[in-house]
Formats: sequence, C-alpha cells, structure tokens
Amino acid sequence: MAVGRRKLTFATLDEAVADAENLLARGYDRAGNWDLAQCCGHLAEWMRFPMDGFPRQWVPVRVLFWALRNTIGRRTLRKMLATGGMPAGAPTLKQTVPPPGGDAAGAVAELRRTAGRMAAHPDPPKPSPLLGALTRDEWFRVNLLHCAHHLSFLVPRS
Repeated sequence: MAVGRRKLTFATLDEAVADAENLLARGYDRAGNWDLAQCCGHLAEWMRFPMDGFPRQWVPVRVLFWALRNTIGRRTLRKMLATGGMPAGAPTLKQTVPPPGGDAAGAVAELRRTAGRMAAHPDPPKPSPLLGALTRDEWFRVNLLHCAHHLSFLVPRS
C-alpha cells in the first residue's frame, strides 16, 4: 500500500527535531526515496553551511548558481516563504545526501546538535549560493520549510 506525504509546518527548530526523534522512536513508512538518516544528515548539512561556509563547487555549477541567484533567487525565496513549501524533486548537491541505510540515531542527534548551534549562532548567515544574502528570520524560515519538506516524506507508524 502506498504511503502519502504528511502536511507539516514547524514553528521552531525544536519542533522539527522532535518530529525526527518521534520518527526514530516509533518507526516510519516512506512516502519518498530517503530514509530518516539521509533526511536528517541532509538537513543538518544545510543548516551548517550558512554558519561554516558553503562547499566550493565546480566552475560550471558556480556560474549556474550565480545566474539563478541574480535572476530568480529572491523570487524563489519569496515564493517559498509565501506558500510555505518547497518543490518535490528539486536537485540538491550530491555530497549533502548520505548513503541509504545509515545510522538514524546518530543522524537525528546531529540534527539536534546543529539546530541548537544554529539557534545560538550570533552572526548573520553566510550568503546562500542560490538565494543570496538572507536575514536571520529568512534563514530560520527557510530551514523550517526545508525540515518540513523532507520529514513530510516519512510517516510515523501508529
């Protein structure tokens, strides 16, 4: 039987982490391609980049990001924030997706650590290669949407 995605909205990073911890404790069914370890590892990486710096990409990717950032980046940000959603199936950096079957408990713990670090981070986020400079509020809202997007594909078992 096919499992449908959940509709999720998080007001805080703690809510997102609590959802991941609930999935770990109760088990889950997948409505998408990634498991819990992959989702949490990916989310933690994207939370970390604005604090520590984004990975350097090949020149063609940097050029593509520059073009997108300077044409549709801000419009994409406004649309995501207005609709409260992210498109399914959008490409991501391959190095931000752990291999399947990883340590789910470790990945959830890393998500909790990184979310705590993000919440305590005093400096403005480093500019996104795709969206450009974000305010602290935008940075948090994008991460909450990102968490809701990926965790919505994991449905807790009853």
